[in-house]
Amino acid sequence: MAQIDYFLALQSPYVYLAGTRPAEIAARHGATLVYKPLDVTQLFPRTGGKVRAERHPSRNDYSAMDRARQARKLGLPFDPQPMFAASNPAPAAYAVIAAQAAGGGDLPGLVAALSRAMWAEGRDISDDDTLRPLLVAHDFDASVADRGMLMAAETYAANLEEAVSRGVFGVPFFLVDTEKFWGQDRLDDLDLYLAGKL
Repeated sequence: MAQIDYFLALQSPYVYLAGTRPAEIAARHGATLVYKPLDVTQLFPRTGGKVRAERHPSRNDYSAMDRARQARKLGLPFDPQPMFAASNPAPAAYAVIAAQAAGGGDLPGLVAALSRAMWAEGRDISDDDTLRPLLVAHDFDASVADRGMLMAAETYAANLEEAVSRGVFGVPFFLVDTEKFWGQDRLDDLDLYLAGKL
């Protein structure tokens, strides 16, 4: 059985655009999908990238246009300037890590709901008032992140180190053994690869 390692940052608009498609692809091929949230602001400088504030305006203008276009293409609501874009993404990442470790709930739905909360609903993904109801709505205990906080914080840091060591340089990023797929616009290629057609 194949394992897909999914490196993600919940504040990424492209993770929002990926939605539940990674899980749907994994299920279609009987693969295991392992979510690996990380601090993308630490990943970029270590792998030759730049955070948005350091990029040339022409790159940022194009990216903004493309994100909105991709959201329309996918039929997703999208706020190009979310109210809480600068909030700390670590609490949401810890919630995903702890929920994955606990098992039993709808992890793909939780990940999609967290990114939708930021990019379409104007909610703060660092706030317990956002996190707890979303955990419960996806069949996890509201306090799972509190109980697993130390483990989640250690895993969050370890995911960054693993990403750097395995050649990950952006998000969403999917690894199947040594085969790499970067971006929500490469999910069709991941699907074809798992089907043995690419």
